[in-house]
Amino acid sequence: MENQDDLFDATDTSSPPRVLALRVRNYRALKSVDLRDLTPLTVLLGPNGSGKSTVFDVWDFLSECFLDGLRRAWDRRGRGAELRTRGEAGAVVIEIEYVERAAGPIITYHLAIDERASGPYVATEWMTLRATSSEKPTHLLRVDSGKGAAIPGENPSTAAPRNTVALRAADMIAASSLGQFAEYPHLAALREFIIDWHVSSLSIDNTRGQPEAGPHARLSRSGDNLANVVQYLAERHPERLERVCRVLARRVPQVERVEAEAMPDGRLLLSIKDAAFDIPIPSRFVSDGTLKMLAYLTLLHDPHPPRFIGMEEPENFLHPRLLQELAEECRAASERAQLMVTTHSPFFLDGLAPNEIRVLYRDARGHTQAQRASDIPGISDFMATGGSMGHLWMEGFLGVGDPLVAAGQPTR
Repeated sequence: MENQDDLFDATDTSSPPRVLALRVRNYRALKSVDLRDLTPLTVLLGPNGSGKSTVFDVWDFLSECFLDGLRRAWDRRGRGAELRTRGEAGAVVIEIEYVERAAGPIITYHLAIDERASGPYVATEWMTLRATSSEKPTHLLRVDSGKGAAIPGENPSTAAPRNTVALRAADMIAASSLGQFAEYPHLAALREFIIDWHVSSLSIDNTRGQPEAGPHARLSRSGDNLANVVQYLAERHPERLERVCRVLARRVPQVERVEAEAMPDGRLLLSIKDAAFDIPIPSRFVSDGTLKMLAYLTLLHDPHPPRFIGMEEPENFLHPRLLQELAEECRAASERAQLMVTTHSPFFLDGLAPNEIRVLYRDARGHTQAQRASDIPGISDFMATGGSMGHLWMEGFLGVGDPLVAAGQPTR
């Protein structure tokens, strides 16, 4: 394994926000799912259709609600008929528990969305703050159907005066609206946190395009601006691009450097210099695995990474021997951003600890259930004797998540 100093700046001591728990009710197959005690790197494991992508969509949906508004995010997903759990009534509920910084107060944000003939509306929205898990929470925000109250200030208390909240429309997100005002610093921090999430939907074909020239500081969710990010790193953070190239060269033999060249028509040409050839190879002729690895490395090496990064099945197009190291790189990156990853690869699992893995499966009613691998009987003992998570999963020791046994349901 290469020196982790090649990956991250040891002088970066900033403390990123951390999601401690995610609770979902009535969201597609997630009838009632609680993901508690989330680690900085959390990996979702399970058969196809177990709900892994749906968990990812929860993050995406909440981020879209804050960025584009509830109505647009709701309509994109087929409205209540497709978004609400089949055969169920009532509100869709999303609740996150997080800290703004290490050792900071515990904040809980709750959003309940329902639908009527005129469209979706926020049935209930609240936010609480407490210094410790045993302390009585202070309600910073409480809004029902567009009306409620909020407490301003950095250090609110239960006795603090409340400002009346009256939103113009019932489908407006109060935390997003009030979070644009400095007098509500905790709501502002929540808004900034959520809209900064990066849930990747990386497409290799998109990375081969020739976008309009101009540096971009952040890789897009689809990866269509990979050339712009390479240009940004070359111009603003050349040491970061050099690190990316060093790691990429260890993953893909013969790679010397990565370039983003401005063409006469104003577009960018992404190319990779191979040691065997004098002329760099344009991205449209570069292998899928090389481009995917490059995209992931630019994301993990982002000088100012997203607060939360979601990556679905990073093993696609990559050689199995590279996946354990990629898992270790993700864990290193989790010092600066929280990561959630889905996988079907035992090789990726081999780089993980049991408490970092959540096994998802569907119960007899078709609803997603989740279990932490470290809570499965015998797993800790197997690991203590030198077992690896990939081997234990492939041999059926997890007891859940096996697509060939009872549709992935528990076998113990």
